[in-house]
Amino acid sequence: MLEIRYMEINDKNFWYSLDKHLPEKEFFHKVRDREGYVLLENSIPIGILRYNLFWDNTPFCTLLFIADEYQNKGYGKYLMKHWERDMKVQGYGMVLTSTQVNEEAQHFYRKLGYKDCGGLLIDIPGYQQPMEMFLSKKL
Repeated sequence: MLEIRYMEINDKNFWYSLDKHLPEKEFFHKVRDREGYVLLENSIPIGILRYNLFWDNTPFCTLLFIADEYQNKGYGKYLMKHWERDMKVQGYGMVLTSTQVNEEAQHFYRKLGYKDCGGLLIDIPGYQQPMEMFLSKKL
């Protein structure tokens, strides 16, 4: 049985087993502001999604991660669709996400109806990375 709920303080250890980028202070903000979800199968956490508001008015999925042994089984799609429905219920008309151009996730997002809408290239020494591509979807 699948369940999706907002992240809770008790999810911290599981959360950080999948999310290596979120500062601890921000974890507590995400819990408080309900900007993250945990996907459970038979009461076992298997995936996470977190977001924020780009320009303070547009939902932006900043991380979607499904535990390795559960990947490629439709769980990521299930979690994204839940987030999209929640954002629509909250009154938003579009959502954004991003991925690096050298990552396979771009194909996943396109299959869900996301369209390329720009990119960001950072070449500052110590911070450089492959181009970050942005994708948008009308809800």
